[in-house]
Amino acid sequence: MLVATHPGNFHADDVFAVAALGLALGELDVVRTRDDALIAGADVRVDVGGRGDAATGDFDHHQRGGAGERANGIRYASFGLVWHAHGAALAGSEEAARAIDERLVQGVDANDTGQTIAQSLVGDVRPMTVSGIVATLNPAWDEELDQDEQDERFGTAVGLATGILERELAGAAAFARAQQLVRDAITRASDPRVIELESNMPWRETVVTQAPEALFVIYPKSDGWGLQAVPAELGGFGNRRDLPDEWAGLSGAALAAASGVPDASFCHAARFYAAADSREGVQALVARALADT
Repeated sequence: MLVATHPGNFHADDVFAVAALGLALGELDVVRTRDDALIAGADVRVDVGGRGDAATGDFDHHQRGGAGERANGIRYASFGLVWHAHGAALAGSEEAARAIDERLVQGVDANDTGQTIAQSLVGDVRPMTVSGIVATLNPAWDEELDQDEQDERFGTAVGLATGILERELAGAAAFARAQQLVRDAITRASDPRVIELESNMPWRETVVTQAPEALFVIYPKSDGWGLQAVPAELGGFGNRRDLPDEWAGLSGAALAAASGVPDASFCHAARFYAAADSREGVQALVARALADT
């Protein structure tokens, strides 16, 4: 499949759009050109052509009036248009595609369409974004590259973007698997206040939204067992119930003495996390935390 995009300096928008198309459609032949005939003859046009229509293979946003915007006001650039057309099929569901759009795609689109979505809280310090990382692969102002060398740089950028997208897609699939495992754990819990997981996995969203009585989550880890307090709300730092105040910041023998659990190993000073060497130990910590008033 032949994909046309613009030559010269590339941006995260066109780079990620081509990367997403490669994952969705398979191997691509990419031509970077301003030649109208070559652009018209391509199967897909990215960031060129003056149209936004997935049905005809057009993913441009430079036409008068742009290519539309999301409900939150972030305008679609080429990456967003490609993701809108192929994201759900790549991610396995509309929900997973929407999550990746929020986490990755919208930031790239906003950068390309001139919308500020983040502000520094520390003077002129600016965090490096994925758009900034892609930009560093362009030649410096005084670096002379021929067309083949420029296209090679573009290919390197697309390879980087493809890897990022692949990890995002793998993460979305893993999150979906975790959601079901957490739901199963909620269902089988003998005490609805304590959810025991088979391993450390993403659980907060599911537990917070679907287990209103849950106070603590326990799970095995590489060096024992972990215990975490359930947040009072998603994104917040408050807990439905804190771990006991007398445990805060203790570890080893000091925590064992304070908790009465011989293999208790650590409690965070913020009282949201504790650990023990064994399942029996972490269950004992939970029992004491539940009894604490």
